Amino acid sequence: MVKPIPEGLHTLTPSLTVEGAAEAIEFYKRAFGAEERSRALDPSGTKVWHAELRIGNSTFFINDTAPEMGATPSFSSLWIYTEDADKAFDRAVKAGAKVTMPMADMFWGDRVGMMVDRWNIKWSIAKRIKELSAAEMKAAQDAFVAQMQKQKK
Repeated sequence: MVKPIPEGLHTLTPSLTVEGAAEAIEFYKRAFGAEERSRALDPSGTKVWHAELRIGNSTFFINDTAPEMGATPSFSSLWIYTEDADKAFDRAVKAGAKVTMPMADMFWGDRVGMMVDRWNIKWSIAKRIKELSAAEMKAAQDAFVAQMQKQKK
């Protein structure tokens, strides 16, 4: 029996389209420890038609642009949760990601840092550091909003 969702994939699987997918794949290996699971090249052997990568327990697809087939660049934002967010963030920065927000503790209970790669894909590296109830989350959000409003004045 054929499984409707392929083994190792989830119901939602991100797919990125970039100019220079082979280079992006190598960057994602260095920056995020991505594992390349498969790669199919176009008939010319110069473009990636489809590649499957895995970071942690999550899989995503990547391919080169092919405007003639409707494959134009993606401008996506991806979020990685990991046990050592600071170490993962530093690794990505050393690999060449550009920091857009340094690692910091957030009001909703995560420690998060944000960056962008040269393909304009935005990456957030995070670790849950505090579990909050709905009431605690609302109080933390209200305090954050109040603090932001004070800074505007």
